[in-house]
Amino acid sequence: MNLHEYQSKARFAEFGIPVLPGKVASTPQQVYEIARELGGKVVIKAQIPTPNRGQIGGILFAENPKQAENLANSLLGSVISGLIIRKVLVNPTISIRQEIYLGMMNDRTSSKPMLIASSEGGRDIIEVARTSPGSIFRDTINPCIGLRDYQVRSIASNIDLPNEYWKTFLQITYSLYACFVASDAVLAEINPLVITTDNRLLALDSKLIIDDNALYRHTDLAEMYDNDGESEQEARARAAGISYVRLEGQIGCMANGAGLAMTTIDMIHLYADESIGPANFLDIGGGAQSNTVATALGIMLADPHVKVVLLNIFGGITRCDEVADGILQALDETKTTLPLVIRLAGTNANEARQMINRAQLPNLTCTASLTEAARQAIASARGIN
Repeated sequence: MNLHEYQSKARFAEFGIPVLPGKVASTPQQVYEIARELGGKVVIKAQIPTPNRGQIGGILFAENPKQAENLANSLLGSVISGLIIRKVLVNPTISIRQEIYLGMMNDRTSSKPMLIASSEGGRDIIEVARTSPGSIFRDTINPCIGLRDYQVRSIASNIDLPNEYWKTFLQITYSLYACFVASDAVLAEINPLVITTDNRLLALDSKLIIDDNALYRHTDLAEMYDNDGESEQEARARAAGISYVRLEGQIGCMANGAGLAMTTIDMIHLYADESIGPANFLDIGGGAQSNTVATALGIMLADPHVKVVLLNIFGGITRCDEVADGILQALDETKTTLPLVIRLAGTNANEARQMINRAQLPNLTCTASLTEAARQAIASARGIN
């Protein structure tokens, strides 16, 4: 679960991380009042989970409350990266001397938490890793003994942090680790952590992603869930209990199991060139019924980027005829001319093929192998493009 910036900052403040004063607003009038309360000069930040907001118009600066109100009027309700801006965070402006990246994440290779820092803060850390990998420093943390002073001091030295800020940096890093662990987070990030011209260290921007599987232990965090930061497809998938991640390609993928879903994506990458790719990861789960299949297919068909749908179904707990029933149900509710390629194998696969053949849908094709299905989906996507 992704928390908005204002929610992440409130959580960080609970653990003693210094953040700027500010309030969230959903109307231009509220922005005006907050700006006046904060002294006039403010920054208005769209509360949507997208990187590089400042480069795509999601962060605006105002010199006075009236200008802040006008800017908020243009920002609220607008769409950035496919997301409607319904809330903005209003903070006072500050003068910055240096920007740092500081983050905690789970490292799958070592199965331990990892501390990450860079002297190139204020940028997407993935872009920094691509263009300046030598500026990023990492250290894994033994969860049995926790974060150690020497690890933080080594990081501070590597990013060339002036010595006079080490004590505060140590405190902030310990607080970030405590927040990361206590929240069952998969990512806790301050980007940037800034040194101001009046020699303070402040978390200027924040990001906190909570492990969905741990939310039963954090009812207070679960209550913060806000689907304003999700696309329509993601919100529908979450409500239906479907694992869905939007990707950048044209072939909508659905499978009944995470392993099958990943294999489907891998097969597309194996047989396609760079111009064709998967449009999503979508796992309906091992025991999905026909209504879940119908919902999942409807989610994919609602994505304007999807040109072809590839379904990889292995009948086990979920029988193939249940899946076929869900597909036909979805196509009855949502008419489409897009090609649908289905690989069916396992329990009641023959019955499922018969159901699909009886439906006599010209855009629906069954195959027995995933290789054949992937190649056919790729060919269809290439023909449509």
